[in-house]
This record gives sequence, C-alpha cells and structure tokens, in this order.
Amino acid sequence: MVPTYPGVYETNSIDDFAGQRPEADKLVHWSDPELAKITRLRLLSDPGYPYWDVSYIWGELNDGTAVRVQNPFDELRKNKLTSDILEAAKRDGVYAKGLGVFDAISKLC
Repeated sequence: MVPTYPGVYETNSIDDFAGQRPEADKLVHWSDPELAKITRLRLLSDPGYPYWDVSYIWGELNDGTAVRVQNPFDELRKNKLTSDILEAAKRDGVYAKGLGVFDAISKLC
C-alpha cells in the first residue's frame, strides 16, 4: 500500500480507472453469464479494524459495457480476504479468478 495522506494507505488508486466508470442504471450480479470481468472491487477499512467494507464493485459485460456489480459479500475479513472471496464465489457458482476479482482489488485504509 502507498500512503496517499499521512496515515492513509491506498492500492489501485481511482486515477488508474479514469474513463472506466460504469453506467449508473446497469446493475448485474457477479454470477450473471454476461459479466466478462470484475474491473474494480473497492474495499474500505480503518487501521486496526479486522474487516473490509465493500464500497462498490465495477465490472464489464461481454459486449464491453461497464456496469455496477451487486455486492455478494456480507463482510470480508482482512486476514482471510482471499478465502472469504473464494467461499462466496463457491456459494454463487462463480469462478472468481477467471473474473479477475483478485487483480481488481483496491484498498483504502
């Protein structure tokens, strides 16, 4: 993580996603067969707090349309982030790695 302000750390800054914001009215579930990939999974937390809150999830359909993705997570534990994502993916019949979920994670803490 890189400090953005004193005491604030961020990975995959929003600046890296210029021009890729999804259409506000299009929302899909991550198990939707038209969803080609997850482009951004924004996680927020406070230092010392053991969970990540999901701020938003963006994705891209097979036709290239940028969309918002419905949040499939109750909460994500900081020390079990990968396993929590994989557990939710298994529950929903989603191939998380194939959707690019792990490459799309952006953290602000």
